[in-house]
Amino acid sequence: MSGPGAGAHDSGMRVASPPALWAYLDGEFLPLAEARVGIATHALQYGTGVFEGIRAYAAPDGEELYLLQARAHYERFAQSCRLLRLDPGHTPDELVEITLELLRRSGLRADTYIRPFAFKADPVIHVALSGLATGLGIYAVPMGDYVATDGLRVCVSSWRRLSDNAIPARAKITGSYANAALAVDDARSAGFDEAILLNEDGHVAEASSANLFMLRRGVLVTPPVTDGILEGITRGLVMELARDQGVPVVERSIDRTELYAAEEIFLCGTGVQIAPVIEVDRRPVGTGRVGPLALALQAAYMRACRGQDERRRHWLSPVYGRGR
Repeated sequence: MSGPGAGAHDSGMRVASPPALWAYLDGEFLPLAEARVGIATHALQYGTGVFEGIRAYAAPDGEELYLLQARAHYERFAQSCRLLRLDPGHTPDELVEITLELLRRSGLRADTYIRPFAFKADPVIHVALSGLATGLGIYAVPMGDYVATDGLRVCVSSWRRLSDNAIPARAKITGSYANAALAVDDARSAGFDEAILLNEDGHVAEASSANLFMLRRGVLVTPPVTDGILEGITRGLVMELARDQGVPVVERSIDRTELYAAEEIFLCGTGVQIAPVIEVDRRPVGTGRVGPLALALQAAYMRACRGQDERRRHWLSPVYGRGR
């Protein structure tokens, strides 16, 4: 991978299993190293699982950890489960409480990534959704930046975003991420940091695992949820922050060549946070440097995530109870 952050993202976030880390699997807490499923598991063979990505952020003094938008993530998780006929056996509120307990057991006080995962658990060779048992796992590991946040170089991929009538993008289905993997692997092989996918109509959808915003003529524009994108939770938070700063936000289709004319572009998502784009298809975005709006939104977002914005404390669930 070329550009800022080269090397950090090539191998992704490798999940280590130190003894202190715990997982939740099928109704019990156990050490992460012992949380295993069999090779014949249906989800492993056919991609019949759904997941979420949730972040928790350390307070500046390191004494508290804030789980970000936990209920919203588990509500989307429940929606994904319904699409694949999965029954996680818990309500979103119960899953939030399980996650808080998992973090407390692991004693994590650094920035953390949480991965809930519901999946077809039966060891069976059969393409189906109905009549199969559901497994549920949650684990949490320390995590800093997933991609560089000081300027990405991206390309428009030749791979198209999956259609809602093929595999719905609004559900985080494990098998559908082969689409993203094909696109981002080609992009990195060509020397870029990330890939932008177009939908079947030829409009901009999103990056391999992040929503996209562009600034044109003072208006912040993002593709609508009907253009084959994940209905991003961070996307909604960014729109709230932008409007608070007096920046108008519009949801509409984006043509590929508009990316070349944009003053600013940035990606957003739980993993990538707010990641500015400084180059598209080897063409500079705006001045070719991170723009002032992206910098302002980054700063506002991180203040909120770390409990420093009283107006947005409702975004957060304190893990240890000190920030209530």
